[in-house]
Amino acid sequence: MSAPGPDLLAYEVVDVFAPRPFSGNQLAVVLDAGDLTTAQCQALAAEFGFSESTFVSAPGTEDADYRVRIFTPQHELPFAGHPSVGTAHTLVRLGHLPPGVLRQECGAGVVAVAVDDEGARLTGGSVSLRPGPDAAVLAAAVGLDAGDVTGRPVHLVGCGIDFAQLEVHAAALARAEPDPAALGALLPGVQGGVSVLAWDAATATGTVRVFAAGLGWHEDSATGSAALGTGIWLAATGLAADGTTDYELAQGAAVGRPSVLSGRVTVAGGAVTEVSVAGAVRPIASGIVRVPAC
Repeated sequence: MSAPGPDLLAYEVVDVFAPRPFSGNQLAVVLDAGDLTTAQCQALAAEFGFSESTFVSAPGTEDADYRVRIFTPQHELPFAGHPSVGTAHTLVRLGHLPPGVLRQECGAGVVAVAVDDEGARLTGGSVSLRPGPDAAVLAAAVGLDAGDVTGRPVHLVGCGIDFAQLEVHAAALARAEPDPAALGALLPGVQGGVSVLAWDAATATGTVRVFAAGLGWHEDSATGSAALGTGIWLAATGLAADGTTDYELAQGAAVGRPSVLSGRVTVAGGAVTEVSVAGAVRPIASGIVRVPAC
């Protein structure tokens, strides 16, 4: 679909990491957005009101197939998971690009997204791994007690945007309640937020609740970038051995948007060499939107 006029832009709304329509994480994809200013992108993202919206344009490098800018209602992000998966699948579904491995340019560099009929798999870029705060202290900032944590350390992990990964006992997960002031003080400069994980090692599955810094520490329904971080955390804590480990995360039930994220981490010599996350993308709506005057 081409842009419908100089003052209007085409957009798509899709649900990402969605087992069915009207689940997963909502995303607005604004097409032919290369002429928009940062202020105009921000105004549109605030108007849509989803956790993220993306703005697609021609790439600025020969290494990429397209460029995407990613905005929460409050600010721009260099990278995010569900926007990358949803945007790539939308461009293929609309016939803008052929299926296969797409190269997406974003604020964190160029990342690979493999698109099929059902959805897409995003491969993270450079791995970030550093020590996080004390688990009991972080637990207190999400309304939990020291007895709710498992004892495994917190790490700040990501592939373009970092999250604190906190493992808790399954019974504690539903009681998590973020304290924005405490989290902001404890995790200064962490753009992602905190992923609170109940992990089942026997099945390599987990249930997560993600409190996103970019959303004012409110809860996100499906967070691909945090799921990439979970793979890095699994390797750092010895839960993912050398070789390739597949894992599955359930997210979003607490906010009425159940989501499924399929992760994969490859480890060599204890270090992560590649981590990816995949999920289904469900088209929901198409439309046109006015270009803001700002």
